[in-house]
Amino acid sequence: MAARRAPRPEERGKAAELTRERILRAAVSEFGEKGYSGARTAGIAARAGVNQQLISYYFGGKQGLLEELRRRRQADESASDASSTSFAESVGAQLERTLDDPEWARLVVWQALGDCPFADAEEGQRYAQAQRARMAESLERMRGRQEAGEVTDRVDPAFALLVAYAVVFAPITMPQFVRDIFGDEPLSPEVRRRLHGELVRLLGQAED
Repeated sequence: MAARRAPRPEERGKAAELTRERILRAAVSEFGEKGYSGARTAGIAARAGVNQQLISYYFGGKQGLLEELRRRRQADESASDASSTSFAESVGAQLERTLDDPEWARLVVWQALGDCPFADAEEGQRYAQAQRARMAESLERMRGRQEAGEVTDRVDPAFALLVAYAVVFAPITMPQFVRDIFGDEPLSPEVRRRLHGELVRLLGQAED
């Protein structure tokens, strides 16, 4: 019987990276379903199909998992430059980004409701500061779109931005209302199309 070949270093590295990714994906599902406070590392490990000790090994525990997920999300959002797109394109991209990953969107909602025990810690403060900076940039873009005549100036730009976010997150925050009002599944392509079209019509055509 031939001796079993030991895995090469690059193979071990690839396997470790795949394990990390499974854990992170499982963490998003667990956090989205139960919130940070309700999530358990045992549940995350079970979802990922790994030994629970690997969570501590790779991420230092539950808080480290959330911090890594936040860092990745911030990097993804920073890489998505909305300044060169039209309002309609920006709304469409935000809808897709939010509704293609409903578990992450639910995690955002949990945190907005105060489910983040380490919000006052250094990492939590950095995240909050980065979030405020992104909102300030979005508000400036909205003002610029109004000045360019792309978005109606009949409403305050801050309110227009809030309406846009509220509509985009509605299938996550109020799925039963969306289902009953539109008669379709909240995350369906038809609901996305209608939300996109109506939001652009509501805010995206400034009156002469």
